[in-house]
Amino acid sequence: MRYREVIRMPLWLIALIYFFFLSFVLSVWAALGNSAALVTFLALSALLVLISIRTRLIIQVDHSELMVGKAHIELKYIGQVTELDSAAMKAIRSRDANPKAFLVFRFWSSTGVKVEVIDERDETPYWLITSNKANQLAKALKEN
Repeated sequence: MRYREVIRMPLWLIALIYFFFLSFVLSVWAALGNSAALVTFLALSALLVLISIRTRLIIQVDHSELMVGKAHIELKYIGQVTELDSAAMKAIRSRDANPKAFLVFRFWSSTGVKVEVIDERDETPYWLITSNKANQLAKALKEN
């Protein structure tokens, strides 16, 4: 394994969701009492844990392929790799986006890489991947 990164939901976002859930629990408590509020609290806490696990993004580069979440591509089909700063990432995922591109990003991570796909059988022109360590990911992909 040449590179591995796990992008998790930031603590501030988890706290924000948790406080939204707590306001709902408070509403249930006011309307239905302690037992219903406790059940709601436990259910929403479990839901928050599930959300934080399901929204993580695992990026891996090994000797033969790039894996981003459940998607993977062999390194031999990767062309130019471009490291993107915050401004470039914002532009390419909005006004400059190609509708055929494969996008894997989390809004809480502002940098990433653009990976050109050179497989003539694949209509996808590039992969846009969010990364907190874009320079390390780009370096790992350029080593193939």
